Amino acid sequence: MERTNDSMLTEFVLVGLSAHPKLQTVFFALVLWMYLMILLGNGILISVIICDSHLHTPMYFFLCNLSFLDICYTSSSVPLILDSFLTGRKRVSFSGCMVQMFLSFAMEATECVLLGMMALDRYVAICYSLRYSVIMSKNAYLPMAAGSWVTGLVDSVVQTSLAMQLPFCTSNVINHFVCEILAILKLACADISINVISMAGSNLIVLVIPLLVISISYIFIVTTILRIPSTKGKRKAFSTCSAHLTVVIIFYGTIFFMYAKPKSKSSVDADNQDIIEALISLFYGVMAPMLNPLIYSLRNKDVKAAVKNMVGRKNSDGI
Repeated sequence: MERTNDSMLTEFVLVGLSAHPKLQTVFFALVLWMYLMILLGNGILISVIICDSHLHTPMYFFLCNLSFLDICYTSSSVPLILDSFLTGRKRVSFSGCMVQMFLSFAMEATECVLLGMMALDRYVAICYSLRYSVIMSKNAYLPMAAGSWVTGLVDSVVQTSLAMQLPFCTSNVINHFVCEILAILKLACADISINVISMAGSNLIVLVIPLLVISISYIFIVTTILRIPSTKGKRKAFSTCSAHLTVVIIFYGTIFFMYAKPKSKSSVDADNQDIIEALISLFYGVMAPMLNPLIYSLRNKDVKAAVKNMVGRKNSDGI
């Protein structure tokens, strides 16, 4: 482990899949393909929403923010992951590791809150459809989106600042693909009770509260939909929030699967578990952002029509 004269840590070593060189080549190709699909899919979705005036509504404004978040989140970690697949054990400077951790944590926290805001938007659209345009005006949805970003950034500043103050004197080897905060806290050789308490508060604010908002919103949404007399009306109402619900299930399902399972006491099993957790984290960090634009576009007639119009305009301009 590299240190300066005052025993300050200067770098971390990301293990990733260095013990499985054959898998590294496979995962490099797979993750690179997924990353390109993320940039392409979310980029197209953002362009369509910005260019088509019919999509300038609160729902698509939030969706545009979600797509931009997914691009930022993956861009803060995937290039480092791809580099680690090529180089094996990847050395990252302490400051570089903290910056990467800050960006990833900020985007992740922001997305949690934003999904809660999107659930509120769907609640108003279904339960107060006649007053939707009045309630969800620019004075409402712009602060809601801004509040999501501010909450995520402030939360990340707090968690990263606390992590930076910890001494690391036993090991600088991270059993992960990226500088993930929980993996880094495991390496600290000091009391991390403040970090644990802070993380618990963070989880309450950016995970539990948004999940409660989503759950309560959908209870009212389902109740309202069941009261609609026609089957066609029920389908139409449910289709407006089914995409968001699917994204929520993928997002929160992966998080709870990763953090809720029991930890192994065996050192060998613990190392294997660290790799499994890293792979799950990789799935959560790459698969979900890749699926989001597909989920929101495949069953969305407005987005499909907007894409066709944009392609048609480009073809006519080319002719």
